[in-house]
Amino acid sequence: MSSMTSRRLGQCLHTMAANTARSVSIRRTFSTSPAVLSHIGKQALPFGSDVVMTHDLTPITNPRVAADLHSTTLSIKGPLGEHVLPIKPFVKLQFEKEQGDSLLSVSVEDPSIKEQRAMWGTTRALIANAITGVTDGYSVPIRLVGVGYRATVEGGNKLSMKLGYSHTVEVEIPEGIQCTTPLPNKIMLQGNNIQKVKEFAHKIRKWRPPEPYNQKGIFVGDETIAKKTSKKK
Repeated sequence: MSSMTSRRLGQCLHTMAANTARSVSIRRTFSTSPAVLSHIGKQALPFGSDVVMTHDLTPITNPRVAADLHSTTLSIKGPLGEHVLPIKPFVKLQFEKEQGDSLLSVSVEDPSIKEQRAMWGTTRALIANAITGVTDGYSVPIRLVGVGYRATVEGGNKLSMKLGYSHTVEVEIPEGIQCTTPLPNKIMLQGNNIQKVKEFAHKIRKWRPPEPYNQKGIFVGDETIAKKTSKKK
């Protein structure tokens, strides 16, 4: 066999091997195996004796938002306050006791319906957040990174910040949120509603979002930002 023929045969074998590998890769990409779901809605929710839950089965006829129409009401009381959650009419709550501990089981009428399946885990997560809020509460630290950046609480209901502007930034502290400044460049927010606490933290952050070149700004929690180098001509 001539060297030219051997070379062509080798090229053909290499091409066939590459095509085979490519087809295997394509078959692996388009997998038909079902997604693995967390099934968090099926997990029983424990709560202590200092938490009192009351489920009012009376349908809501005048809701604050249209989505809550015909929903029931769940009241959760604890040492740090109270939460009231609307519960969809197809969501069922069952209270149990196991070895002295109180448990709450969440279920839906028909898990095959997409809306009910979606609200199953969501409802369970919202109730878990409310239980944590009325027992332990939520805290969000905020760091002010920058030369001369400072923050103080004035009058108990106003947060005053120096952020490099020609004027002092003043933000009203919402009801239900405790705001302290343990250090001049650190703010601590505390409250029993995780949504309100993080929403207020985001409102503060918008005054000086972190920038990547000098890595200065307002950082919420353990937030970090990748450093960029300035463009050189």
